[in-house]
Amino acid sequence: MNRRQILPALGVVLALLVVGYAAGLFAPLLTTGGYQPVAGPTATPTEHGDGGPTATATPYADGYTRTSVTITDGETNATLGSVRAAVAETGQQKYTGLSKTESLPENRGMLFPYDGAADRTYVMRGMDFGIDIVYIDANGTITEIHHAPEPPEGEDGEQYRYPGYGQYVLELNYEWTTRHDVQVGDTVRLGEW
Repeated sequence: MNRRQILPALGVVLALLVVGYAAGLFAPLLTTGGYQPVAGPTATPTEHGDGGPTATATPYADGYTRTSVTITDGETNATLGSVRAAVAETGQQKYTGLSKTESLPENRGMLFPYDGAADRTYVMRGMDFGIDIVYIDANGTITEIHHAPEPPEGEDGEQYRYPGYGQYVLELNYEWTTRHDVQVGDTVRLGEW
């Protein structure tokens, strides 16, 4: 290839990179440490779900699909708890996660599905409250549970890292898994979405 062929080709590649960046396609790749966003919206007062108090999706979660999530004891198959979760399906939804949410009703959560199981790391970027971060393998078995407290005042939470292995990541209220006696090895059943 001569210079007359290379320059237009480089121009096309550069234009594609600029368009991809502007569309937010590279946002998950541009954060430190290979953060793989898997978090999502929350609910506040208006949508009936689990027989509990009325709840409503926060404005940024309006476009999210919802699903039921039931956790059972890995040995006895007894139901330990269930939540209604917003599903973070797009890269932007996964990147944002719960960071634009002020609080999370007790029986709500956010589910981050991936195409396959892998090592992942979640951070507390922009979080105003603590959460449990639950990693789930392709078979629905819980592989890791983190109790991630609210970042200290004045910190963005990016430096608080919670690694695990899974095809799914479920974010719940802080210490929800403790209150429901959920442990590594228990099983998660996901509804349709």
